[in-house]
Amino acid sequence: MALSGGVDSAVTARLLLDAGRMVTGITFRVGQGTPPPDAAVAVAARLGIPHHVVDLSEPFAREVLAPFVDGYARGDTPSPCALCNPRIKFGALLAVARDLGCGQLATGHYVQAGIDPAGRHRLFRGVDLDKDQSYFLFGLSQEQLARARFPLGAMRKDEVRRLGSEWGLVSHDKPESQDLCFLPDGDYARLVAARHPEVARAGDIVDGGGHVLGRHRGCCRYTPGQRRGLGLGGGPWYVVAVRPASNTVVVGSVAEASSSRVCVTGVNWQGAPPPLGVAQEVAVQVRYRMRSVMARLTVDGVGDVRLALAEPVLGIAPGQAAVWYDGEALLGGGWIVR
Repeated sequence: MALSGGVDSAVTARLLLDAGRMVTGITFRVGQGTPPPDAAVAVAARLGIPHHVVDLSEPFAREVLAPFVDGYARGDTPSPCALCNPRIKFGALLAVARDLGCGQLATGHYVQAGIDPAGRHRLFRGVDLDKDQSYFLFGLSQEQLARARFPLGAMRKDEVRRLGSEWGLVSHDKPESQDLCFLPDGDYARLVAARHPEVARAGDIVDGGGHVLGRHRGCCRYTPGQRRGLGLGGGPWYVVAVRPASNTVVVGSVAEASSSRVCVTGVNWQGAPPPLGVAQEVAVQVRYRMRSVMARLTVDGVGDVRLALAEPVLGIAPGQAAVWYDGEALLGGGWIVR
């Protein structure tokens, strides 16, 4: 059990014990800035399960942190959680679990798993759509999915909180974990600036014609679709593109900052892909916590995906994940390049 000490992982561990499973808790740390495992140690003690703390700072720095900061240096908007799940939680951590003699790895993700008629392991949206985390798990391989367990997928968050309180595992008012576990203060720009100071320099905000409208505080602080914090008169203005090479941030109207076509690379399929060049109707998310939009999906000759959205979407950002579904079933996903 990937045990963070929060309510989701604590309740998951108790549910597994109640189902008669032999459970070992594993807490991983990814650097000095991450919270100490005190809460996880306390939960394991209350449950009476073995508990191990492992240092995964080296693979995390290589597989998640470096792509994160390098992505901002390119002008992308990275999605570190979508990298962490296949590479760290169900990569390095799953390897540790197997070394400990555990055949499966459970997490507190709100997602459901199953097997389709063709025998492929599949993910489905969690019952609690407000907490559904399938988007971040698109990169899991068939081997990883075969060893993954998600007991919270059929539950709602309020029910999980209630059980955590009733069982005395976690305080009912314990706050949610932050979006970036490796940055407790949330200041990602400081981290990026330390490694790539060139993208933290002030520069020009320009319109599509190159006319200077104002000054920005560093390219790494802006993302396509952003409206707040631009400090411009007139408008409304939205970020259209971030261009570190010229140290400029391009702004425009909402129409200019929206797109109905998306190119995706690094694709991972959990369902069967359509034949080459044959369009498939899918529902697509181009970022977490957005409503899905219908799209026509085609696969090109190198395995990349082209998405023609039924309506323009604001702020489609290179570096984010695009994930597509058939109803509640996750079909596949990849990385937006343009």
